[in-house]
Amino acid sequence: MKNKLSTILGSRKENISELSRKTGIARSTLTAIYYDESTGIKFDTLKKICDALEISPGDFFIYEAPSK
Repeated sequence: MKNKLSTILGSRKENISELSRKTGIARSTLTAIYYDESTGIKFDTLKKICDALEISPGDFFIYEAPSK
């Protein structure tokens, strides 16, 4: 499971700092999510991101099946 935060922000020409200001989420937390370095995401964090970007969790995540 991967997130599409970098793709979404890139297509909107927004950056992590702007999203941090909109959501109140620490820049370091958003940076870890952006670079797909986090091992999980809290539901309240996901909700704040989705609300700020006006997207659904389905728009935020992408599932990549493991290669065999």
